Amino acid sequence: MFARSREKERTMSFPHSSRTPGPESLMPPTRTRKRYATRVYIIALIAAIGGFLFGYDTGVISGALLFLKRDFALTNFQQELAVSSVLVGSLIGALVGGRLSDWLGRRKALICMGLLFALGALLTASAPNFSLFLLWRVVLGFAIGVSSFLAPMYIAETAPPALRGGLVAFDQLLITAGIAISYWIDLAFANAGMGWRPMLAVAAIPGMGLLIGMLFLTETPRWLAKQGRWQEAEQALTHLSVQERREEMVAIREAVRDTHHVTLGEFAHSGMILALVAGIGLAVFQQLVGINTVIYYAPTIFGFAGFHSASVAILATSVVGAVNFLTTLVSVLIIDRAGRRPLLLGGLVGMFVALVLMGSIFALGTSHTGYLVLGALLLYIIAFAIGMGPVFWLMSSEIFPTSFRARGASITTFFNWSTNLLISITFLSLAAHLGLPVTFWLYAGFCVLAFLFCWFIIPETKGRNLEEIERFWKQGRRWEKPESI
Repeated sequence: MFARSREKERTMSFPHSSRTPGPESLMPPTRTRKRYATRVYIIALIAAIGGFLFGYDTGVISGALLFLKRDFALTNFQQELAVSSVLVGSLIGALVGGRLSDWLGRRKALICMGLLFALGALLTASAPNFSLFLLWRVVLGFAIGVSSFLAPMYIAETAPPALRGGLVAFDQLLITAGIAISYWIDLAFANAGMGWRPMLAVAAIPGMGLLIGMLFLTETPRWLAKQGRWQEAEQALTHLSVQERREEMVAIREAVRDTHHVTLGEFAHSGMILALVAGIGLAVFQQLVGINTVIYYAPTIFGFAGFHSASVAILATSVVGAVNFLTTLVSVLIIDRAGRRPLLLGGLVGMFVALVLMGSIFALGTSHTGYLVLGALLLYIIAFAIGMGPVFWLMSSEIFPTSFRARGASITTFFNWSTNLLISITFLSLAAHLGLPVTFWLYAGFCVLAFLFCWFIIPETKGRNLEEIERFWKQGRRWEKPESI
């Protein structure tokens, strides 16, 4: 994956031959595994900076909103616009991102997004009025929309099957890290009395990190294979062991043999319509359960609960962000052993309980509402971060075959951002007209529907390579051999 490693192993051309592996295969197994694992994790870390920026640029608005409201004298609807403007850009990015990544390649598209993240952060932070603030947040949202599915896709297309779940979930880990750090940055600048502008400008630093880091990586082997660049595809797998490279190249050749431009109607004709339904369902329910009311409006919710100081509300939000990050770390560590379905279903049960509790707390209006709401939100964020958070982004990258992956991930991401926009632009209005208890109970009802959907539709993909998953859908949701749970 790196230039120096590629030169050392350039002579090893094997996917369509039966030659005996070179001396590299005779190295002590432990030493070999450690060297390959290090490369794999570095690749995932660099690509996942896109996830970090996704988290930071969506989370930072929660604290900045308290100061934006004051500086621009915003109404409730304008506050919803301030939050939701980035989602409009994300919708556009999700719509065109699939074609963009197929045209430019996964790597070049991520490089472009790094540049856009950096520019968008600086322009938004320097906006002289609310209209320009909204415009630059839309531009920034475009980069978020593209990278939100492209970063996990890049990782999924380069990772070995045995590590793919954890590595793609690593992108979700950095999303939560971005959210958590954005809260602490908000708190630091709030305490310093510096307002919202530096909160937003900080994102230019990781934006340049993504741009520079991707310059040192190669294109994904599956995209190269789709372009007929087989030798480069093989060289792009030098971060894997010899045996893993052989297996991946055989699987890639089989998957790409009949690859062509995919139209939407071909999902139905190819037997992949159920995969699309599964992806869209996960995308929609991930947002209908109300996660981004917490991410975007946590300080506001704590204000409703009695934390009237901006710094105290942001501090409570920062605790939620830290717990989100730590729980996602646990999910990353166990997802390839525990499987996708147990985490998904268990997390939905936990979210349902937390949302019912939160609605009840606001309905009863106890004297300790603020601390009880904090406890309920912590339970909610733990349940989300262990299941629906990482599992959706992982499965949106692995349930589609090579020829459908960019288009399928783009479609599911579009639905995810559309529902995100719906939730974020209606939360304050729902709270004002229905009341906070009914609003949270409504989200709890969606948890029930999400549980039923996942129970009947979503398969367990633990340990399966991408080509096996493709055959599962094409064979009417049947595995070729008994599934190991």
